[in-house]
Amino acid sequence: MNYYKILTLLVLGAVMTFYGCKEDGKTNTNTPKQADPQPFKASNTTNNETSQSTASVYHYTCANGCEGGAAAAGNCATCGNPLAHNQAFHNNNNNTNNTQTDSPFLTPAAETSTNTSGVFHYICGQGCAGGAGAAGNCASCGNALTHNAAYHQ
Repeated sequence: MNYYKILTLLVLGAVMTFYGCKEDGKTNTNTPKQADPQPFKASNTTNNETSQSTASVYHYTCANGCEGGAAAAGNCATCGNPLAHNQAFHNNNNNTNNTQTDSPFLTPAAETSTNTSGVFHYICGQGCAGGAGAAGNCASCGNALTHNAAYHQ
């Protein structure tokens, strides 16, 4: 009889547990409706504006000789033919489009004035003591420092 009471309590507990976990089939109306994802619209960031140097030399010009040009490859605004690269744009020293894109981590390390053996890279030709890591004048006598080939050995 004692087992009968325990078994009844276990069955009753199981029924209550399963009944409490039963789904009604109703959807929860409190959750916000998820919006449909919109396609990504990438804007055209290519700048076809004319980037000129002070000498008015275009980076890309029309092969047919049409007036004008462009800063980027594309088609001629006059005749529609593809623009050709203009090497004269790079030969111009007044180019305002010179931007350095090197990473600061790519800069070479500065050379030390002496190597691991303590030999200076540049020494005085007059035999003064000391030296320097770069070409310049001697700190003692003022004469020009000369390259020391022993530094590289």
